[in-house]
Amino acid sequence: MTAADPTIAAVTAAVEAGRAGDRPGARDRLVELWQQAGVAGDPLHRVTIAHFLADLQDDVREELAWDERALAAVTELTDERTARFDPGMQVRGFLPSLQLSVADCHRRLGDPAAARRHVAEAEAEVHVLADDDYGRLVRAALTQIRNALDAGSTEPLQAAP
Repeated sequence: MTAADPTIAAVTAAVEAGRAGDRPGARDRLVELWQQAGVAGDPLHRVTIAHFLADLQDDVREELAWDERALAAVTELTDERTARFDPGMQVRGFLPSLQLSVADCHRRLGDPAAARRHVAEAEAEVHVLADDDYGRLVRAALTQIRNALDAGSTEPLQAAP
């Protein structure tokens, strides 16, 4: 990574707090960061905040709303901007995970057609991911979501995409 980004550092701290058990505090901090970023703020910040904020929701409809915000913000993100944060990062690398998050929400809400559309979008982009821990995590989530759709399940998965 290049120069430290205070917003991403604050997001990381909030996510770690949430993973340590302070979900309400993490959610509040990320909402505060979202408000600071604003709807026209840095797309990298908005994608990151919304993507992680989705994971902290207790209601799948709220989770979907945040996942859709992340997916909308990524359309404004450029490779130039991501490279300023991490020279190896490309916008296309965000798409499989974002699409799978939206797909899984639709699946859990009982809308398999919408879920399958987003799974197809993820499948179209998953090849851009490296064969590293992150790439394997996203590919495993793709398989889990596909299997859950094929089984007609609306139950939460063991590991979120």
